[in-house]
Amino acid sequence: MRPIKLLTIDDDEHVCELIRLYAELEGYEVLAAHDGAGGLELVYDESPDMIVLDIMMPEMDGWAACERLRKDFATPVIMLSGKGESYDKLRGFELGVDDYIVKPFDPKELMARIRAVLRRTNPSLYHEEIVKLDELLFDMRHLQLTVNGENAMFAPKEIELLYFLASNRNRVFTRQQLLDQVWGFDYDGDPRTVDVHVKRIREKLRQFGIDCKVETIRGIGYKYGEGGA
Repeated sequence: MRPIKLLTIDDDEHVCELIRLYAELEGYEVLAAHDGAGGLELVYDESPDMIVLDIMMPEMDGWAACERLRKDFATPVIMLSGKGESYDKLRGFELGVDDYIVKPFDPKELMARIRAVLRRTNPSLYHEEIVKLDELLFDMRHLQLTVNGENAMFAPKEIELLYFLASNRNRVFTRQQLLDQVWGFDYDGDPRTVDVHVKRIREKLRQFGIDCKVETIRGIGYKYGEGGA
């Protein structure tokens, strides 16, 4: 698979360099622009897969750049800002940004948010398109699942949750971590949503005679192991 192309638009060169260092460790190809107009030129010329966009920039700020961007592109955008007020976040989401993170930020958290946005917006880009794990064959482009050669009627979020757990075998995740990774950091629903989806996954796999390997780790969350509740 080709590397994911990440574009950072920020007038602070140190921020761009910090993001580049961490993003290249993730295997991304990284581009940078230091003003909104230059960033838009790179969007048209390079077609990035993800954009990290600062708000406070000279000449064309992040608000104006995002508004222009959304007229022609659906490229996922994470907005960076020194402003953490609810009004600014709401304005960003109304303009069509996919996530909003306040400066100063933890670059590891930013990378996690980028992964979460990509999983939601373009899972086939982030993952191999066809992946076989045990008896399960995942088609991540079309969000379809085949169990022992038979098509299985799973909801998209059930497939994404099962894929995430199965591709991280024996790693324990809390409910909140699963919400962040599968539903996204901006999801503010009930953590018991995870329990409901796990229950449905187990029931549906049982119909195929499969012992579900998603295990409950009491008091913590879930892992994909050797099977059993």
